[in-house]
Amino acid sequence: MTYTITDLCLRDGGCATVCPVECIVPGKPVEEWPWYYIDPDTCIDCGACVPECPYLAIFPLEEVPTAYKAKGTERLAAKISTPGYSETFDGTDHFGKSVHMPAIRTMVAGEVIDFTPANDINAAFFKEGPGYSAAK
Repeated sequence: MTYTITDLCLRDGGCATVCPVECIVPGKPVEEWPWYYIDPDTCIDCGACVPECPYLAIFPLEEVPTAYKAKGTERLAAKISTPGYSETFDGTDHFGKSVHMPAIRTMVAGEVIDFTPANDINAAFFKEGPGYSAAK
């Protein structure tokens, strides 16, 4: 079992710093790949990344929620031009560097979302992404 990073990711990067096999990479360009991604072929299933994520965006592949119920403060990131994602996020990452994400939306309390599409998006990043692969 590997791990998946969902749309709750706001590019903190702490997950990548604790990964012992360096299988977590930021998506670039951000417009097309807004999250960090986990290489399923390299991940050793240690789970070190999970407690490091301040946005609670990382789940074991088999436990990615199909019906996540929002508290109302969660922000979701998407590719630019995704309908309904008209907010921006400006913050800092784990290293104190600026993070600007132009396609965000805040979930409404009680809203339910299926995060399982993140599994396919993560896999596609390593198949179709712009030349990115985890360090091996």
